[in-house]
Amino acid sequence: MAYVISDECVSCGTCAAQCPVEAISMGDGKYEIDADSCIECGGCAAACPVGAISQE
Repeated sequence: MAYVISDECVSCGTCAAQCPVEAISMGDGKYEIDADSCIECGGCAAACPVGAISQE
C-alpha cells in the first residue's frame, strides 16, 4: 500500500526531501504522493513533523 498525505499537511516539504524516488510533489495546497512511484519505504512518514502521512 502506498503512503498518502492527509489534510493535516502543513506544506513544510520535509517529506519530499526524504523521498528517495522523488514520488512526493506539491499539489493543490498540500504535498501529494504519486502512488505509482512510491516504494513504500516509510521515510516520509517518519520525517513528517505533524504525522500527516500514513499508509492507505
